[in-house]
Amino acid sequence: MRSPGTQVRDLAIRDVVSVSPGATLRECAQAMRAGHVGCVVLVDEGSGRPVGVVTDRDIVVEAIAVGLDCATMTAGDIAARPVVSVREEDDAVEAMARMRECGVRRLPVTGAHGKLVGVLALDDLIGLVAELADSVIRVIAAEKTKEAQSRR
Repeated sequence: MRSPGTQVRDLAIRDVVSVSPGATLRECAQAMRAGHVGCVVLVDEGSGRPVGVVTDRDIVVEAIAVGLDCATMTAGDIAARPVVSVREEDDAVEAMARMRECGVRRLPVTGAHGKLVGVLALDDLIGLVAELADSVIRVIAAEKTKEAQSRR
């Protein structure tokens, strides 16, 4: 079992689909489809640092639903700024708190010099939360068993 001190690096997906901020929304959607993912991370080509995230929902709500042209609109046009990210050595539970505070479900993960090394999604954290909940349930069950045995 992973401990509550599990680091982001232990859960993050390393195979990240990324695009430049100048990629069109159509190119973003094509990259998502090819990578079987729901988001792309915008990366500054010079520094390798994440500068934004565009999700499939962003494309639908911010562009398609209002009739914008996905062939000319860019990822940089709709990406939320500033990007919310975490470092790979950060605590996973703290990363989840950051998601809640910022209202996001995915966080780019940075390594040395702030370069993109992965993505942490809420889905990646669900397994950790389930393991922690299972541990709590086992503690309660063990305590009940011990109490019942001591009363005999």
